[in-house]
This record gives sequence, C-alpha cells and structure tokens, in this order.
Amino acid sequence: MNNPNNQQATKPLLEPSATIKTEIVVIGAGQAGLSAAYQLKRRGLAPHRGFVVLDQAPAPGGAWQDRWESLTLSSVNRIHDLPGMRFSEVVDPNIAEVAARVAVPQYFAAYEQRFQLPVYRPVHVAMVCARGERFRIETDRGIWSARGLINATGTWEHPFIPEYPGAERFQGRQLHTRDYQTAEEFIGQHVLVVGGGISAIQLLDEISQVTTTTWVTRRPPEFFTGPFTEERGRAAVAMVEDRVRRGLPPTSVVSVTGLALTPAIEAMQARGVLKRQPMFAEIEADGVRWADGSHQRADVILWCTGFRNALDHLAPLMLREPSGGITMTGRLATQVASNPHVHLVGYGPSASTIGANRAGAAAASELMAALGLP
Repeated sequence: MNNPNNQQATKPLLEPSATIKTEIVVIGAGQAGLSAAYQLKRRGLAPHRGFVVLDQAPAPGGAWQDRWESLTLSSVNRIHDLPGMRFSEVVDPNIAEVAARVAVPQYFAAYEQRFQLPVYRPVHVAMVCARGERFRIETDRGIWSARGLINATGTWEHPFIPEYPGAERFQGRQLHTRDYQTAEEFIGQHVLVVGGGISAIQLLDEISQVTTTTWVTRRPPEFFTGPFTEERGRAAVAMVEDRVRRGLPPTSVVSVTGLALTPAIEAMQARGVLKRQPMFAEIEADGVRWADGSHQRADVILWCTGFRNALDHLAPLMLREPSGGITMTGRLATQVASNPHVHLVGYGPSASTIGANRAGAAAASELMAALGLP
C-alpha cells in the first residue's frame, strides 16, 4: 500500500490579517470537495487564483480518518473512485481487513498530490457572508474573498442526538456513532444501541458479540432481500431530490430504501440480537423507561441517530426556508435556488460517495457558467 507524502498538507498558511481573492472557494476536502476541485481544474480554472479548497482537518482523508477502528474495507459499504484516479492505484482492494480510516486517507492524499489541488489545511471556516457581488469567507487562518462558493462540509462534524426527558440524570456513558472506537471497551456493560441505520446495525453486531445489548429504534426497521439494484438506488435518490427541490430537509437514503438482508444481519437474527424495542419515553439514572412503565437497566447509551448537514457557517447567507430545508435547483440539485453562486455538494441526493462525484462535476460546470468563467 502506498503512503504518499502529501505536499498540500504542509502548504504555508496565511497570516491572520491576510485577505486573498479568488474566483471560487471550495469548503471541505472529502469526497465531494475533492471531486469538485478536480472538475474545476479540469475545466481550466487555475489553482489558487482561480480556486482554493479550505479543509479544517489536519491531514487528508475527510471524515474517513475519524471512523472507528474495526471499519475495514471488507465491512464498509463501498469506496467509490474519485474522478481521474482509481482507488486500486493506491490501495490494494484485495487486502480486505485494512482499516478504512487508514486506506481512504492514503487515497485522498495521493489524489491531492497527483492533481496538485490547492488544499489549505487546517483551516476552520467560521462564517461566510455576502459582500456585494462577492463572498467574504472568514477563517481562523485569514480571510478569503470569492465570487462563487462550493460547500462540501458533509455531516460528520454535526452529530445529531435527540432530546429525551431525563438525559441529564443518566449516570452511565452517552456516546454518538462518531465517538465509537472498539466494542471491547464495553465488555461487562449493558449497551443500549439507538438507531435503525446501517451504522447502528454494524455497531450492534460488534458490541453484541462481546456483551449484552438492547436495540431501540423510532420505527420498525424494514429489511429487503436481493441485490440493491440501480433502479432501487435511483428511486431512493429521486425521493430525496424531490424533497430538497421543494425546500424540505433531506432524509437519509436508508429511510427510503430499507436495509439489505445480508448474511451478517441474518446471523444477528439467529443470535436473537435484532429483537427491536420501540423508543423509550424517558431516561433515568440507571437506564431507560418506556411509556408502559417497563424499565431497562443500561450502562451505556450509544446514539446511532445520524448526522445533520454542517452548514452553520453559511447562516449569514440566510439560505434556509421556514421548513428548515434549503430549496435546491440545478441539474443534480446542487445549486441554491435563492443564490445561484452557492452550490452544496454532499447535501440531499449527493450525500453518498458516488452521488458526491456526480454532484462535484455538476456544481463545477454550473457555477463556472453562472460566473461567466471559460
């Protein structure tokens, strides 16, 4: 497996008082951000003067570098190739037990280096506001001024934990998916896993093999058999796209597709792990209680309740509708309807890795056209 020396990670940072003008700023260097950056450069926009990528992580890899230790290439859904460079050119896909948090950052680092993408890091974007016909991007490493914006900040930095009565009284540990590292840390404890998505199932599987668990979901999970066909995938994406085009908050793809009944899930069913319980009514000091009065003792509550798009830095642009969503337009629903010089990739229908690739290309071409760039 290659371990390229990524020069972009050591690029000199700006002085705090500096202001740099460029045509387009891409915020985030995960799958969506790198895809957009590649497309901007391929379409003739010069790095630095034409566009820059601002990434808050200290090294390449996006959210992948923070994933749990046991998530390997064999257990992750799929690593989709970035445009112009195959994953297999950097990482041997036959080494299935390589940790995803090691392999994917190596791939991203090699990608940034091969195409000499102008990634600045670590740069935390605090706020984006309008200044006439330009955007002012305020960061902890200086100020950028741009005519166009491609936001690719994803969701990893914005974990969602629903509010439930009594949460502050719980004397055990409360963690979110992003805090999880290994199942072994829970040996001898009863773990309450909350959530019905793919991550919840994966972590429930691991933890239930070393200790006792209770699985809780808001609504009964739906499993489907057979392959996840292109038709099923397109139908799911279309439903999410319809929501964002109407200004509604996006839903997760799993919420409209259900969960594939894999051999791992069948094994969990055989072990009796998937005896799902409905959501509890309140949290108590030593566990949770349902509306019918039944109680479950717990040492740990693991909230696998998903993420929300990390868009707080865009609040001054007032993009959100009263519904809480953002009305999107454009060929792949990446363009903000109220501000055509802002594109969101990795939002709504482009939240998957393959969707992010297609969205990066659409955002780059549509934004350059809107700005009159060749």
